[in-house]
Amino acid sequence: MDSLLEFSGVTKRFEDFALRDVSFSVPPGYVVGLVGPNGAGKSTLMRLALGLISPDGGSVRVFGTDPAAAGQAGAGARARVGFVHDSPVLYDYLSVERVAAIVGPFYPAWDPALFGRLLADFGVPPKAAVRSLSRGTKMKFALALALSHRAELLLLDEPTGGLDPVFRDGLLDRLSEAIGDARASVLFSTQLISDLERIADFIVIIRQGRVMFSGPKDNILDRWAVVRGGPELAAALAAASRWSVMTTRQGVEALLEDIEEARRMFGGKALVEKATLEDAFLLCREPAKREK
Repeated sequence: MDSLLEFSGVTKRFEDFALRDVSFSVPPGYVVGLVGPNGAGKSTLMRLALGLISPDGGSVRVFGTDPAAAGQAGAGARARVGFVHDSPVLYDYLSVERVAAIVGPFYPAWDPALFGRLLADFGVPPKAAVRSLSRGTKMKFALALALSHRAELLLLDEPTGGLDPVFRDGLLDRLSEAIGDARASVLFSTQLISDLERIADFIVIIRQGRVMFSGPKDNILDRWAVVRGGPELAAALAAASRWSVMTTRQGVEALLEDIEEARRMFGGKALVEKATLEDAFLLCREPAKREK
């Protein structure tokens, strides 16, 4: 098995939204950053990976198994997955330690000693009622639950929302530790580009249910260019780029995948710079003629 999680040609249709032919994978020992605007399909992909919904077309495999499968195979795959939602839903009327006592038996690898250490590290009071916790502390509690059964695949849906910058930095360090032995992997959904720059190995950019880019982060940072010039360059940029040419107050701008070629073609006519992840997030869009 080459990937812990694999989407292959996945489609999923809703009344007002659809995933369209989504394919990417999460290899062992890596952090994959899933980035896109609100409504792009990030949470739908998480639900598919958890087996909460099934695709209309294509396939989803977690540890080589359909995560929605009934019986021991599906349950065994799901037990190896840890999940944190951007708004954790917990038993608010129970204490932190009581919730853990209910959740722990579902996971064969649950480690109560590790859970206790994480609560202490995160500053979560074990005897406090969940409903008394702040949003950020609830998120820390949810993270402690996900990490305490030594999950081999962590699915984190906007996990740094509501967290202070100091704790967010610590969380990113802890995720790096979790994959340090190349056993575990992380699919990290976020809109905070700074988090991706720090921790992600691979980037998946999704818009309107379609993957715009999937590949190593360093491909973007080392090879891509953003070209900014006057409106007279719009046609030439459209011919050179597989993404949309964006109109700005100053003119037009577009992404090209080879900075040396970009300099050769546009160096004397426009500003050619190395692309950042933020550039990729903003400019990886389908050309207008293919938009629906």
